[in-house]
Amino acid sequence: MKMESDLLHSPAVGLAEEEEPDMSDWKLPLAFMKKRHSEKIEGSKALAQSWRMKDRMKTVSVALVLCLNVGVDPPDVVKTSPCARLECWIDPLSMSPQKALETIGANLQKQYENWQPRARYKQSLDPTVDEVKKLCTSLRRNAKEERVLFHYNGHGVPRPTVNGEIWVFNKNYTQYIPLSIYDLQTWMGSPSIFVYDCSNAGIIVKSFKQFALQREQELEVAAINPNHPLAQMPLPPSMKNCIQLAACEATELLPMNPDLPADLFTSCLTTPIKIALRWFCMQKSAKLVPGVTLDLIEKIPGRLNDRRTPLGELNWIFTAITDTIAWNVLPRDLFQKLFRQDLLVASLFRNFLLAERIMRSYNCTPVSSPRLPPTYMHAMWQAWDLAVDICLSQLPTIIEEGTAFRHSPFFAEQLTAFQVWLTMGVENRSPPEQLPIVLQVLLSQVHRLRALDLLGRFLDLGPWAVSLALSVGIFPYVLKLLQSSARELRPLLVFIWAKILAVDSSCQADLVKDNGHKYFLSVLADSYMPAEHRTMAVFILAVIVNSYTTGQEACLQGNLIANCLEQLSDPHPLLRQWVAICLGRIWQNFDSARWCGVRDSAHEKLYILLSDPIPEVRCAAVFALGTFVGNSGERTDHSTTIDHNVAMMLAQLINDGSPVVRKELVVALSHLVVQYESNFCTVALQFIEEEKNYSVPSPANTAEPGNLTPVRESPAIPRLRSVNSYTNIRAATTARNLNKSLQNLNLNEEGGPVAFSPGNLSTSSSASSTLGSPDNDEYILSFETIDKMRRVSSYSSLNSLIGVSFNSVYTQIWRVLLHLAADPFPEVSDLAMKVLNSIAYKATMNARPQRILDSGSLTQSAPASPTSKGTHIHQAGGSPPMPSTSSSSLTNEVPKPPAREQPAARPPYTPTLGGQAPHSHQFPRTRKMFDKGPEQAAEDGDEPGGHRNYISATLQTGLCDWSAKYFAQPVMKIPEEHDLESQVRMERQWRFLRNTRVRRQSQRITQRGVSRLDDQIFINRNPGVPSVVKFHPFNACIAVADKDSICFWDWEKVERLDYFYNGNPRYTRITAMEYLNGHDCSLLLTATDDGALRIWKNFADQRNPEMVTAWQGLSDMLPTTRGAGMVVDWEQETGLLMTSGDVRVVRIWDTEREMKVQDIPTGADSCVTSLSCDSKRSLIVAGLGDGSVRVYDRRMGPNECRVMTYREHGAWVVKAHLQKETEGHIISVSVNGDVRFFEPRSPDSVNVLQTVKGLTALDIHPQANLFACGSMNQFIAVYNSNGDVISNIKYYDGFMGQRIGAISCLAFHPYWPHLAVGSNDYYMSIYSAEKRLR
Repeated sequence: MKMESDLLHSPAVGLAEEEEPDMSDWKLPLAFMKKRHSEKIEGSKALAQSWRMKDRMKTVSVALVLCLNVGVDPPDVVKTSPCARLECWIDPLSMSPQKALETIGANLQKQYENWQPRARYKQSLDPTVDEVKKLCTSLRRNAKEERVLFHYNGHGVPRPTVNGEIWVFNKNYTQYIPLSIYDLQTWMGSPSIFVYDCSNAGIIVKSFKQFALQREQELEVAAINPNHPLAQMPLPPSMKNCIQLAACEATELLPMNPDLPADLFTSCLTTPIKIALRWFCMQKSAKLVPGVTLDLIEKIPGRLNDRRTPLGELNWIFTAITDTIAWNVLPRDLFQKLFRQDLLVASLFRNFLLAERIMRSYNCTPVSSPRLPPTYMHAMWQAWDLAVDICLSQLPTIIEEGTAFRHSPFFAEQLTAFQVWLTMGVENRSPPEQLPIVLQVLLSQVHRLRALDLLGRFLDLGPWAVSLALSVGIFPYVLKLLQSSARELRPLLVFIWAKILAVDSSCQADLVKDNGHKYFLSVLADSYMPAEHRTMAVFILAVIVNSYTTGQEACLQGNLIANCLEQLSDPHPLLRQWVAICLGRIWQNFDSARWCGVRDSAHEKLYILLSDPIPEVRCAAVFALGTFVGNSGERTDHSTTIDHNVAMMLAQLINDGSPVVRKELVVALSHLVVQYESNFCTVALQFIEEEKNYSVPSPANTAEPGNLTPVRESPAIPRLRSVNSYTNIRAATTARNLNKSLQNLNLNEEGGPVAFSPGNLSTSSSASSTLGSPDNDEYILSFETIDKMRRVSSYSSLNSLIGVSFNSVYTQIWRVLLHLAADPFPEVSDLAMKVLNSIAYKATMNARPQRILDSGSLTQSAPASPTSKGTHIHQAGGSPPMPSTSSSSLTNEVPKPPAREQPAARPPYTPTLGGQAPHSHQFPRTRKMFDKGPEQAAEDGDEPGGHRNYISATLQTGLCDWSAKYFAQPVMKIPEEHDLESQVRMERQWRFLRNTRVRRQSQRITQRGVSRLDDQIFINRNPGVPSVVKFHPFNACIAVADKDSICFWDWEKVERLDYFYNGNPRYTRITAMEYLNGHDCSLLLTATDDGALRIWKNFADQRNPEMVTAWQGLSDMLPTTRGAGMVVDWEQETGLLMTSGDVRVVRIWDTEREMKVQDIPTGADSCVTSLSCDSKRSLIVAGLGDGSVRVYDRRMGPNECRVMTYREHGAWVVKAHLQKETEGHIISVSVNGDVRFFEPRSPDSVNVLQTVKGLTALDIHPQANLFACGSMNQFIAVYNSNGDVISNIKYYDGFMGQRIGAISCLAFHPYWPHLAVGSNDYYMSIYSAEKRLR
């Protein structure tokens, strides 16, 4: 049998002769693989929303200028005979010329009024230059900044000239008079739209542009040189916002076909359906529709604006089709400008697309400015021809026999096309053509439900789809639909609005303005609504009230708070989460909502969620309580009591298992700190003073009290940046120097000041005097000072010092913050450091002239002695601290105050109880956030300008925005891991096949029996002394931990894969490691003897290791040199993590909920040294330092769960192991080398074996009946279950056969017969069974 690496590359995955892969891996749950672990907690990057029309416009005035001179043809156009005669569908020769002119003018006005009934219309029939000037200037004067339309019909005058003139008449109609386009521009101003219906109309468009350019240049000259003659004249209006539509190119004549109207262009623009039907009948294809004549077309029943009639339906289809063509062909911004900004312009441009189609068939090319791409060949025109065909084919029977009109299948078919696009398409493709039609369909009650459903499915594709839909113009439609009372639309509308607001939250204002929020309030209050829809409704409301006072007021009146409180205990977690966020936002800086919450005891109802099984829900509850206390209103005694109550409830989350919750907790407490700033300043001063007077022995070095020495026993490790969860670690770690000669170097000799941050605790203590956090703030309180304060506060009787009962809340919150500043998760500690330093800064600034108790004034900064090394509190006016021996290069970095103070955000109210609190009576009742405090603080004028404000009022985590991303992402899509074809799924399948193979092949070997175990298959020098080793269960990777770093080796290829810093403080060490999800995407858990647990991903695979999560697994652990540290056992099947160590309990963590589920009292006075559990029997076996082995049943209560205690060992238990089989025994071994076998039901051991004395490490192979002992006396003995020694290892192979060092750790592979051994001489070796067996 070959080793794993060969197998992995075998073609048939090695399962041919073996049955199917076992399914057990698929059933195992995965830990720490949720979105909150894999993503950065922040909102999505906001897409720039261009859909909202910043400048909506109306065309308010229309000038209709007709130069027809009926009966007299202009000299430069020779007309055919017969010739096109109709103007506005009237034959001018059928009545007297004057009457014809007036009728045509009136008709043209009516045609325009169909599109824009509210505009002011002025006709100017056969005018003179002066009349045109008077008309244009008066219309512009009345229109102000709005748009004016100028319609010019030049059929009775000569063609426009190349000099840019059009023609009008003189008073007596004896001459044609030229009118310059330049003058016309001046009178019309901007914004304007011009329609030219005359031959060679393209010339006007060209001249217009030249004149506009000339104007721009004149404007520039006048702007640069105020003395220029141009600058003295009234400035010409800019023509940038002008639109032109011309009937033909500069060289073309209008068509003269007698079957067409003479003003074909005007007809297309103002009576599109009529001309489109006539034109349809004139095509050859119309012969396929029998019995349809031009006369019949005139009789089509119905009104254009009634969609239920044939004429109205055709008009509706026409609108949908032209809109769709434009949306698909035009660039987005041009589409917005021409088709969405102004109703009349949009109508004219839709009809212009028809003009292009019809007039091109007569060799005439309409021109527009801005220019449009050609659209006359677009495929949607065929859909139009079909719709016309279907409509006209019914006409004879409708008119003659009165049969009912059958509606067109057009919209249903287009929805089907859209549906096909949604179901069949791939992800990256062009947007669906039918989107504008879906919009039109929302107008129809028949198709509305289906259209909303498809629209929702489209929006679900992601933010890009929402942006597209908004740019088409969906917004006013879905806003209007909120007025509908139809219950069946509710789920669809709520879904659509959630999608829109997740992408563009600025719609909150439109919703409130149109009372849309009431719709969602009623959905939320409707208990018959499924929880998912209520969740979306409350999400929408949470967006409406987010930092928007009008929204907060409207929703408060709509009873939002009571509605939300009723749903806090809903079984649906996402609903609970958003209800809490919504509450937190409605009373954020809005006092009346807070008092409404107080009346409903909202804060007490929110307490339940602080112990919710879902971390995001706990987080949301902390957020809500944080904004509840962080309110800016005046404080009364009542509200102060509530704040204290909330603060103490929040303080209980200090050891929550989820860093997102703890980050939110720091922010919530920072609100409180801002509110009660002066009280916290008092507490801060007490702590700072205390910390100076105490020297705390550092547990790591009891010999030199208080001096946390930078000298290390192991080889010096080059400085590392703090391992923030998202910083590059590899760069820092590859440089670790393994040279033995550096072993006792002080790290500082490597040159340069050490950047120090809360996450980076491995560097020397000298760094502590200047704590540059990741963003280079200068900190007053270094990490070490804070850490020392934290430990001082647990030793000293602080309360006796302060002696005030109410102050204790502030003292306790300060302690909580101290604790959080030492959080194992860097983002949490960074935030807490900011809050603490902000207060420490203000406290020391404010306290300068005052004495605190009698322990000496704080003004003089005490010279740094080894004990108070981290305490350099740089007061104004105090001298910079004296350099202490080890902080030579660093002390000159005194915090530099920034240039200006930030203005006060809001005045927190300081409760004063007589003179009980030290100098609280000197603070005014309300005080600005960053002012000087007591008046006498500002003496001598040597106060530096305010310090950088660490806690801005906006200190926040991205939790709410990150949670909102859920609604922006696809929710209907199959997640990748469930998609059988996806890469993720394939990789997982591959891994599970590999696992099966490893299990089967290793089982064969162990079943045959292992008779020797001394073949050395790997040896290498580890960067640090190995303290814990752990094999990966399925691939050839082994993790080796030293005091504070982890090294990964590939034991097959014999190469180092990775080495990184674990981030634990210098006086702590790694005492346990576990692979989580070893069967799939492995994570590594490390446990240190201060009770902290850290979980890493992306190690050993060429990526940068990232911290997934970290938390305080055991609180109150006091690190000792001879303790067991922290011991853990991991149960993949249940996701439970058992932790214990130098404490009196076994604490069980549920990694799914990220919370503590059980504390089992050990009932002993000594530490737990080993843990082993069996999920099937719910048993936990603990070996203890006093030699006892105790068995607990975790299904029972804390008092009766200890079901057995064995006291046969006389000394410290090195290992207690519970076999996983149903009848599995307990095997335990003590330092004295006695191995005892217990049957869990019987009180005495069933077997005893004696092994080596001076045992330092032991492991038991879970599959093969083997156990290995490592001794102080530099050898390893491997035994079988009968107690026979099968191998004794004393020397390394090869390598000059040198003697093995004292054994520091050893571990068996969970499956293969491999034994890994780490010894004090830095070497790491692996031994295996004989080659022939493998």
